[in-house]
Amino acid sequence: MVKLFPPDERAHQAAESAALDRIDGSLCIPTPRLIASGDRGNWCFVVMTRLHGRRLDEVWPSLRPEERRRLARGVGAALAELHALDPDGLELFPGDWPRFMRMQRDSCRERQAARGLGAPWIDRIDEFLARRFPADDGRRALLHTEVMREHLLVDDRDGGWRLSGLFDFEPAMVGAPEYEFASVGVFLGCAEPGILGAVLDGYGMTRDEDLPPRLMAYLLLHRYSCLRWYLERLPAPAGATALESLARSWFMA
Repeated sequence: MVKLFPPDERAHQAAESAALDRIDGSLCIPTPRLIASGDRGNWCFVVMTRLHGRRLDEVWPSLRPEERRRLARGVGAALAELHALDPDGLELFPGDWPRFMRMQRDSCRERQAARGLGAPWIDRIDEFLARRFPADDGRRALLHTEVMREHLLVDDRDGGWRLSGLFDFEPAMVGAPEYEFASVGVFLGCAEPGILGAVLDGYGMTRDEDLPPRLMAYLLLHRYSCLRWYLERLPAPAGATALESLARSWFMA
């Protein structure tokens, strides 16, 4: 399989190449194996092996609740393996994690407004982040950053669905491990009871009562955050006007 990148996405090509090379078969979920990467004129490319299976978002509606939770636990186990890999030497965005987090916090309201977020949510951001900005314990991990049903493959083996692929590592980063679970909660869990909890169980994460607002903070600080779109995908609880309420609804494990 060949993946092409236009000139302005060279950093994404470098990230995907570096991430796939570092992973190289280390996860319990298959990932593409890097064959080659390079330039072709002004464009660049990654050559990788092809994965097999159906996209999880296509299969999800037909799955029983216990099947969904079992697959979610498998995703969590794979993320634990991913985060256990040594990130040293990976020259991935953003480089200086604390600086990136500060910049995301300082520009958050402006970025969300530019992406169409209106009242009352836009007026809640600064106060929420002032209270809930995640503390940095210094841990760093290789992150996928966009683990969603659309980036996972499954196949039907022995009468049950099994995870058969995790792909699209072009937005890979090195950063705080919990940052990973902001997109997991919105795009894999989709506020469905038990799914995020199953991922965290598979990961081996100990939860605390402040985890939902921390993940909401990371969601706002995410590199590609668009709260307006998330609200269209996962409507707010009836009558909710506070980001704390969204956090408890979307990230309750």
